[in-house]
Amino acid sequence: MLTTPENKAHFIFHGALNDFLRKRQQTKPLTYSFKGSPAIKDAIEAIGVPHPEVDVLLVNRQPVTLRYRLCDRDEVEVYPVDISRSWPVGYSLEEQNPPPPRFVLDVHLGTLARSMRMLGLDASYDNNLSDSAIAGMAEEQQRVVLTRDIGLLKQKAVTWGYWLRSQHTDEQLEEVIRRFKLWDRFSPFERCLTCNVPVQEVSKEEVLEQLPPKTRLYFNEFFRCPSCRRVYWKGSHYDRMQQYLERISRMRE
Repeated sequence: MLTTPENKAHFIFHGALNDFLRKRQQTKPLTYSFKGSPAIKDAIEAIGVPHPEVDVLLVNRQPVTLRYRLCDRDEVEVYPVDISRSWPVGYSLEEQNPPPPRFVLDVHLGTLARSMRMLGLDASYDNNLSDSAIAGMAEEQQRVVLTRDIGLLKQKAVTWGYWLRSQHTDEQLEEVIRRFKLWDRFSPFERCLTCNVPVQEVSKEEVLEQLPPKTRLYFNEFFRCPSCRRVYWKGSHYDRMQQYLERISRMRE
C-alpha cells in the first residue's frame, strides 16, 4: 500500500510567543511534520501558540495570513504583537484588523473586570459563562477575550485575545493597558462596577434614601446605574484612583 509522503516545515517563534513553548523549544527552529496542506493557523496552535497572539507571519520571508496553506520545506517565522516595532504595510495582522476597545473576561478574572470598569473600560464578565459562551460573545459582540486559559484562545470563534502572563490583578491590568494601548481610553467612574453599564448622573434628591448619613452631608454629585440602581459618588476612593491613573499614565513614557 502506498503511503503519502510526510511533509516538513520549519518554524521559529519570536519574543513573547516563546511563553507558550516548552523550555527546550524556545527561540530554536522547530520542525513540524504534516500531511496534505494544513492551514498555518492549525499548525501554529498544534505547536502550542494560540492564534490571537500572532501578529506577523513570514513564510519564506514573505508575509502571509493565518489562512495560508503550508507547503513542504516552508520556512516560517512567527512574531507577536510588539508595540515598539514597526512593520511595512501589509505585514501586521493586527493593523489589518485592529482589536476593538471592548473586552470579555473569563470566569477567573472578576477582580480584573472590576478594575477595568473603574477606569471606564468596557469589560464584560459573568462567572457563569462557559468557554464556548465566552467565545460566542466575543464573536457576536466583537470583543477581545482576556484569559489565563490558552485553550479558550484557540477556539475558532475568537478573533482577538490575550493570554495574561501574571496572576496578580494590578500586573494584569498593566499588561492589558500596555498590550492594547488603552491610555487614551480611560474615563474613570463612568461604568457600573457590577453591571458594566454606563452610569447616569442623578440629583441628590433622587438617591437621598440610599445614601449613608455622612455621604448626605458631605457630597452633592451622584451617579446611578440604570440597570442595578447602585449609586456612586466621588469619595476617598476617587482620590486614590486619580493617583493610580497618574502612575498608569507614566507607563507610556
